[in-house]
Amino acid sequence: MGEDSLLSEVGRLIVETLQLQDVRPEEIDPDAPLFGQGLGLDSIDALELALAVSQRYGVTLSSEDPALRAVFASLRSLTEHIRANR
Repeated sequence: MGEDSLLSEVGRLIVETLQLQDVRPEEIDPDAPLFGQGLGLDSIDALELALAVSQRYGVTLSSEDPALRAVFASLRSLTEHIRANR
């Protein structure tokens, strides 16, 4: 699966999982922060998204992983983590 198609797929997963009414997957900047000023996600969103990633891709995202903040930094970093670990 190419980089662009997995990026698009993970973008759709984010929008669908978190029911982001005002965001279209293709509008998500791959390098913008998912939390805070970027997409504006919060810790509850992170839990929901981690569960969805685990179910869809078989990639476990543990809150005890010190790299988790970096994994969830952006759509691109999350996609790269999924690609490397599935």
